[in-house]
Amino acid sequence: MNEIMQWDRCEREFIRKASIDKEKIASIIETALKRRKFLEDANVDENNVSFIVEGFYEIVKELLVALLLMEGMRSSNHQCLISYFNRKFPDHEFEVNLISQMSYLRNRLDYYGEKIDKGFYDKNKKDIQELINLLLTLTIKNPSHSKLWDL
Repeated sequence: MNEIMQWDRCEREFIRKASIDKEKIASIIETALKRRKFLEDANVDENNVSFIVEGFYEIVKELLVALLLMEGMRSSNHQCLISYFNRKFPDHEFEVNLISQMSYLRNRLDYYGEKIDKGFYDKNKKDIQELINLLLTLTIKNPSHSKLWDL
């Protein structure tokens, strides 16, 4: 499995400043919510589980992108999204490890054509849903980000 990239390397090589664009952030969150609805309605089986897990990873990635944009940063490396989350929320080590596993499996699928075992999905389905709920809470309901939203 991949080690978490060091944040200082991310800052040097892959992170750049970005304007805080609440419309863009809201659009990313909306896309993640629509993707989630689509995936939750799917009947998961051995033939499509790889794409379901890949889709859930995309949701996680989108929400991490939104979190980073809320801080006025953008990353050109997905591993830095995980590194950011790890640095910003150190109490969520379990979630960081789950994101890292999902990233690894998604990369094995995309770059080597390796299928994702349905057992991984069955074992982690609840944790993946809780991870997405956590990220949604951090993006939508976090009081420190309330200045971004007219809620």
